[in-house]
Amino acid sequence: MSVDNCLFCKIVAGQIRSNKVYEDEHVFAFHDIHPWAPVHFLMVPKRHIASMAQVTPEDAGLLGHMMALAPRLALEQGCRPYPEGGFRIVTNTGTEGGQEIHHLHIHVMGGPRPWARG
Repeated sequence: MSVDNCLFCKIVAGQIRSNKVYEDEHVFAFHDIHPWAPVHFLMVPKRHIASMAQVTPEDAGLLGHMMALAPRLALEQGCRPYPEGGFRIVTNTGTEGGQEIHHLHIHVMGGPRPWARG
């Protein structure tokens, strides 16, 4: 898929509406339209990177920024603090890895779940 046809590039550019969670010069985060958990949002780099398979050493700072940002955004979106609460981070890579949109994205999911213990 070309960058011109990338759904997430269009969301970042404001061509497709989203429920924005956060934005800075490098990252855009928005709610998933088909949530799997009470809190479920995506974090995407503004620069098009197709998947984790295309990440280079030069992307380490960007990925570190995204990982460091995830806990703050998870709490702001309603996840309870660790250790009672928490959240999950998932990144699918490639078609066989379950990636549907070929623009690197990190799912952040959490919140109260009926099957969670104590």
